[in-house]
Amino acid sequence: MSEKTVIKGHCHCGNIRYQFITQIPVDQIAVRTCSCSFCTMHGGVYTSDPEGELRFKIKDQSQVKRYRFCHQTADFVICANCGVLPFVLSEIDGNTFAVLNVKTATDPIIPTESITRMNFDGEGTEDRLTRRS
Repeated sequence: MSEKTVIKGHCHCGNIRYQFITQIPVDQIAVRTCSCSFCTMHGGVYTSDPEGELRFKIKDQSQVKRYRFCHQTADFVICANCGVLPFVLSEIDGNTFAVLNVKTATDPIIPTESITRMNFDGEGTEDRLTRRS
């Protein structure tokens, strides 16, 4: 079993802080972008690990907004104070899954030299939920 990698990060103002725990070494973490209009406008670069864990703390819950659009399958968690999107959450069959915006990682910084561009156009709701889980 490999060593755990703990990645810390936060929104710009620090209202939303997180730890992403994975067994994937930081230099091997796969990063990708989504071609949907929301992700394109935000410039998000994402990663996930089905075996990983995301822990987060919020100082002021009133300054956190969840934005849900299109298929209504994911909550884009945005700090209303600074406007940064640290992660996306999906509730599937009673479990919560997360996708981390690696641009918000601060310790260590996740390399983004090799970004895979994803296009989920035409993907139905069931396929989307299966992919997210």
